Amino acid sequence: MKNNKLLLLGDQAIALGAIQAGISGVYAYPGTPSTEITEYIQDSPIARERHLHCTWCTNEKTAMEAALGVSYVGRRALVCMKHVGMNVCADAFVNSAITGVNGGIVVVAADDPTMHSSQNEQDSRFYGKFAMVPILEPSSQQEAYDMMDYAFELSEREKLPVLVRIVTRLAHSRAAVTVREKTAAVACTGRQSVSADWVLLPANARRRYLEVIAAQPCLLQLAEETLYNVLSGTESVEKAERGIIACGIGYNYVMECYPDGCPYPLLKISQYPLPVGKIACLAGACKEMLVVEDGQPFVEEQLRGILPSAYTVKGRLSGDLPRTGELDPDSVKEALGLKSAQVYVPAHNVVARPPALCNGCGHRDVYDALNRVAAEYPGAKIFGDIGCYTLGALPPFRALDSCVDMGASITMAKGAADAGQFPVIAVIGDSTFTHSGMTGLLDAVNDRANITVVISDNLTTAMTGGQDSAGTNKFEAICIGLGVEPEHVRVVVPLPKNMEEITRIIREEINYPGVSVIIPRRECMQTLNRKLKQKRAEKK
Repeated sequence: MKNNKLLLLGDQAIALGAIQAGISGVYAYPGTPSTEITEYIQDSPIARERHLHCTWCTNEKTAMEAALGVSYVGRRALVCMKHVGMNVCADAFVNSAITGVNGGIVVVAADDPTMHSSQNEQDSRFYGKFAMVPILEPSSQQEAYDMMDYAFELSEREKLPVLVRIVTRLAHSRAAVTVREKTAAVACTGRQSVSADWVLLPANARRRYLEVIAAQPCLLQLAEETLYNVLSGTESVEKAERGIIACGIGYNYVMECYPDGCPYPLLKISQYPLPVGKIACLAGACKEMLVVEDGQPFVEEQLRGILPSAYTVKGRLSGDLPRTGELDPDSVKEALGLKSAQVYVPAHNVVARPPALCNGCGHRDVYDALNRVAAEYPGAKIFGDIGCYTLGALPPFRALDSCVDMGASITMAKGAADAGQFPVIAVIGDSTFTHSGMTGLLDAVNDRANITVVISDNLTTAMTGGQDSAGTNKFEAICIGLGVEPEHVRVVVPLPKNMEEITRIIREEINYPGVSVIIPRRECMQTLNRKLKQKRAEKK
């Protein structure tokens, strides 16, 4: 079969590999650094030809549950999210190990060490270990592509979902990838699902839990035998001064340090659970061990339980590698005692340029109005949420008092109101509201909380590139359906010329002793400009 080479992002390599593995669809919520996986499938001629499902889900939990439905009828599904999305889909994800799968399910979690665009640095490998499912961690774009076929086959063979963990640097960097010219058709197992496995009443769940535990020795054996876990350099009869365990992209960094070949015994790990036999063999070949892993000390911590307590294990916990942030070749070189190739001189007189809301953005007018009105109420609190409008916390607005997680603005505002705070305002974006704000609004309605909710609607999911927003043109109906009084669901157009009207409405709703919703609605400048450019191009 003829092969071709393509220059692909890690995200794109995963997407193409999944299409060629015969998925029926991708289920995802946009989140950096995972977004490009779904976008690649949306733009793929093969996906269109096969009518693969590739529209955005309302949140990560609905994505995971839809994939379970695909699996139940014997088809393959890809689920994609950033690491904090794993928190949202955790209920369905953990239980998917108990139901098992029929058609293969591969869950891609894109972690964000250094928090380039995130609230935390959590490591999704812990979720895979917690759920007791196989974990794959590609070290390169080529491996990310190749792993898709293997991941779906592994999922169906072991009847468990498979977690594929990548990091920002792999997701958003490009490399030449050798791809197959021919692709498999949409796959179907042809098996009937056993309903008792999928009905998690306690009697069924207890049986399935024992079956998942019974499968663990097989998963351990697979980790020993897989081509993705490679042990090398242990042939010498004398113990080396050190050995290296390199996980995922960490293997790339190690090999950049040693372009002519690693001089130490080396264990590359890209499939979990940990290959305990290979680790023991490595430990026998060296006096100490350095663990190179991007993220949290997932492997390093486990080694302290696998190896004798006197054995020296180095890594992030020991301080030989940075405890926080993403790794890079320079930090790995330092841990290996090599001279860094770093040649740049840090600049001392460069002024920091934090991100800012775009010129002409409707969120700017929303914050201008909120600040004007809030200044009239000493002690006013404005609770923010996740989205590009979070930049309202920065100068020149400094309008937000909090930003914790998706949907938290409304529920935190309700809690503050419960505690007697007045006035209380919640600011949430359109996509975040449908993602996880609606349940908080229902809580507020049921308790008749004295809060004002601002749903800043720019008609898109702007922060991640302008994807469709699930609630577009539905927000008034949703809010009224959740119990907000219709006369207290107000729509405004955030423009400077409307400032007097907007501030008046904000005052009126603050003084209403109950739940009110204000929807400032104006299209994102970025998506509007793209549409105008496209129209101009079509006229030529």
